[in-house]
Amino acid sequence: MTGLSPPEISGGCRAAPVLKQRGQREVFCGLTGIIWLHRKMQDAFFLVVGSRTCAHLLQSAAGVMIFAEPRFGTAILEESDLAGLNDAHAELDREVETLLARRPDIRQLFLVGSCPSEVIKLDLNRAAERLTQLYAPKVRVLEYSGSGIETTFTEGEDACLAAMVPVLPKTEERNLVAVGALPDVVEDQMLALLDGLGIENVQVLPARTIDADVAVGPNTLFALVQPFLAETHAALIRRGAHQISAPFPLGEEGTTAWLAAIAEAFDVPRDRFETVTEAPRRRARNAVAQAAAKLKGKSIFCFPDSQLEIPLARFLTRECGMTAVEVGSPYIHDAIHGPELDLLPAGPQISEGQDVDLQLDRCRAAQPDLTVCGLGLANPLEAEGLSTKWAIELVFTPVHFYEQAGDLASLFARPLRRKSLLGVAAE
Repeated sequence: MTGLSPPEISGGCRAAPVLKQRGQREVFCGLTGIIWLHRKMQDAFFLVVGSRTCAHLLQSAAGVMIFAEPRFGTAILEESDLAGLNDAHAELDREVETLLARRPDIRQLFLVGSCPSEVIKLDLNRAAERLTQLYAPKVRVLEYSGSGIETTFTEGEDACLAAMVPVLPKTEERNLVAVGALPDVVEDQMLALLDGLGIENVQVLPARTIDADVAVGPNTLFALVQPFLAETHAALIRRGAHQISAPFPLGEEGTTAWLAAIAEAFDVPRDRFETVTEAPRRRARNAVAQAAAKLKGKSIFCFPDSQLEIPLARFLTRECGMTAVEVGSPYIHDAIHGPELDLLPAGPQISEGQDVDLQLDRCRAAQPDLTVCGLGLANPLEAEGLSTKWAIELVFTPVHFYEQAGDLASLFARPLRRKSLLGVAAE
């Protein structure tokens, strides 16, 4: 595609100094990713090798009813396992045998490491290889770590997808792979837009079933839809695929830039691009303008949590009129976050990693109108009079692409509206 102008850039933060601190962190366990992945992959089962605490976490996060039959569970490590008194591999084999006998619909089985399994050095990679040989070709067994010792909550998805990449079939055909889990309704919108642009041979990772034709090779182009997939990105590069570098499809501007980068790579004519995107772009702009009235002129401070912070700050500053004070991210990957940092207006402190006490001091000194943070910080900050938005809500809620742009702005406007209403009520 030729002739499409890139979004206007005013300064940008790509070359800005990054504050890097290492200390106490406030993070949510990487096992949490199972809550959206088990809904996405319809023939998969996630077996957490962990403690009763892991089981309680997943049930609480998912809101699972006692009679539900979710596609995840926990192989409980008892005290005797942790003390090395039992053969953990033999016990895991028995658990898997029982599970597969009870659930013959399982086609993909993920053995998910946890803090307890990491501590006792349980070799889940060897277990996955052994079980794959035992149950092939009916069931594919893979492993990854969701341990809170090693991962933030979105890194659980990254580890899962990275584990899938090496076993994807090889292809010599030119294809596009959109990488990152999206709610089905949002994924369908994305595929409809790509189809409207005339782009053929499009696959999604993770696919809804193992039978989907996701394949990777030297002619594969991939575009990330989530900014927390660094390991998956590296795994795809190792398979010979090529990244389409772009901002993420959050808001009207981000969605247009994401689609434009793909259109450019696939030589889509400009007039076709304009025809396909004109109406949804207009709807998105109107929806954002209506929802963002409460946000204009307000300040925002982002604690590092989901790795969505940089694209969200770009959206909130450029499309909603907010001012970013500090934008923190657990990790910053130039090939992934660089296009977003190019667009983020100069001014905020960019920070990577966390010393939570020092960051809390900066937040309190700044007194932002809105703070994006994890659950563990939100209530204390609210008690101090600061309005907050839970970072985890931005992963569970459909926020990508044009039709969700207004909803994304509304998520941030809601805490400010609530504070205004409470202030009026108090008077």
